[in-house]
Amino acid sequence: MSRFVNLELGGESEDYSQHPKPLVKDEAYYAAEAQSAFENGNFESALRLYSKILEFNPQNAGAWTGQVRMLIELGEFREAKLWADKALERFPHEPELLAAKAVALGRSGDLQGALAFSDSAIEERGDTPYVWLARADVLLARKEPRADYCFEKALLLAPRNWFIVWLGARIRHYYEQFALALKLLQQALEWNAGHFLLWLELGDCQQMLGMVGPAKSSFTQAQQLNPQCREASLALTKLSSAGFGGRVRGFWRRLFP
Repeated sequence: MSRFVNLELGGESEDYSQHPKPLVKDEAYYAAEAQSAFENGNFESALRLYSKILEFNPQNAGAWTGQVRMLIELGEFREAKLWADKALERFPHEPELLAAKAVALGRSGDLQGALAFSDSAIEERGDTPYVWLARADVLLARKEPRADYCFEKALLLAPRNWFIVWLGARIRHYYEQFALALKLLQQALEWNAGHFLLWLELGDCQQMLGMVGPAKSSFTQAQQLNPQCREASLALTKLSSAGFGGRVRGFWRRLFP
């Protein structure tokens, strides 16, 4: 082979370039996969992937926290608390782990314990977006108006970050604040309009508010962006049979959010 070809290939032969290095599935690989699964709403998959990270590095505090957060997203609040307790034996001062336990307690009804752990998370110099989102979650569970400040703080710490805005929307949605969740999802879509999950959850908020036409458009957009999204197909089917009653209920939700 000509030396000029070798120069063009950076000194490597053409045959070598046709055989790329095998993918190394290490701690960093599973961390990236877990984050991707989280961002796509695949919480079960993310839970398993965070577990794989710990096989490589049991001292990865982020993976322990990730497992607790995925259990919360799956509605397994008791399991989330138990797993948080286990993790806190290793990392008693980890702010986001303390914050995650606070959420698990708050959603389980232990409002006093939730506030105490949220306080601890902030005291441990926990000035991260998730710590403040968790604080907002706890305050909403306690029906305290100060939650709005915590949402604002989280968004200021992560400017123009669709992922943090989406997480905030999920918290608003959990506490049935559909109009506020809708606003956050619209904001997230300004920065990531090609993500099917944002359109799917936007459609859900619109449906809950009786906005049938916009909901249909959002679900259709989600389906186009991800033809494998079964939830979008089911939502469109359900929407077509919702009828007048659903629009009336949505009207009252918009009137009294």
